[in-house]
Amino acid sequence: MAEIFSAMEGFNRFIKEYSDPRTKDWFLSGKLGHLSLILVTYVYFCTKAGPRYMKDRKPYELKRTIQVYNFLQVLISAYLFYEGVVGGWTDYNLACQPVVTGEKGLRMARAVWLYFICKLVELLDTVFFVLRKKFNQVSYLHLYHHTLMPVCAWIGVTFLPGGHGTLLGVINCFIHVIMYTYYFVSSLGPQYQKYLWWKRHVTALQMIQFCIVFWHNFQVIFRECDYPKFLNVLLTTQAAYFFYLFGRFYVNSYVKNKNKSKCADQTSGKSHNGSIPNGKHAVQTNGCQMGNGFLKNGNGSIPNGKLKAQ
Repeated sequence: MAEIFSAMEGFNRFIKEYSDPRTKDWFLSGKLGHLSLILVTYVYFCTKAGPRYMKDRKPYELKRTIQVYNFLQVLISAYLFYEGVVGGWTDYNLACQPVVTGEKGLRMARAVWLYFICKLVELLDTVFFVLRKKFNQVSYLHLYHHTLMPVCAWIGVTFLPGGHGTLLGVINCFIHVIMYTYYFVSSLGPQYQKYLWWKRHVTALQMIQFCIVFWHNFQVIFRECDYPKFLNVLLTTQAAYFFYLFGRFYVNSYVKNKNKSKCADQTSGKSHNGSIPNGKHAVQTNGCQMGNGFLKNGNGSIPNGKLKAQ
């Protein structure tokens, strides 16, 4: 225990010595203990306490609450995107951007702090899933993303409220304008589903975001720049990991499911337009697998709709 308390005291001294003087007294800035308590409570509720509480209860009806929440997220994300561009990235250097001081630097610092608060508010995304008993959406990707982003934002607002790393926030806010617009429209009811054909493209945009963040921080690691290399390394590695996680989600959700849908249509003797493509036989199969343009089962293969015995 003595070693733990000693380490905590040393870290507190580190925070006091290296935290940005402009933000050190702002709400939750530098308060690692407070942030840790929030995130531990969040993870525990979403994985243990929440599901246990909802086990014998009906899902909560939160339609209006979620609609208002999504609409406000669109507005605040648009505002932060504007602040990030006008307050810095209209003339920031993409190759290397130190933290700036003065009135313009203070404007960016305020935007970084508000971005941090928004990352905490976004924890409600998962809370809503739990209260509506949408437990399948509380995935590892979702929990990891929502837990790590407040940590990165906390580092920014405490030590580096501006500079090179803020491009992540600007791009992220742009993506969130699109994403929460999608969520808002989808919450309006099933009659609006026909307008939501672009769901998969939101995930694709998120993957593009991580590619940009990866390269933006990777390239500065190898040049002189008045910006801490540890944060460049952190953002680079996390961007790569998020790209992997979102890429796997994209493949599982949109590529494999699409193949399964095609497979189901063809095993029932139908294509998407109601006929067998290039053939006359309706064949029922078990364990359909699409590969190399063939529909296969355990007894034979059907290239272009013609039955070929094995």
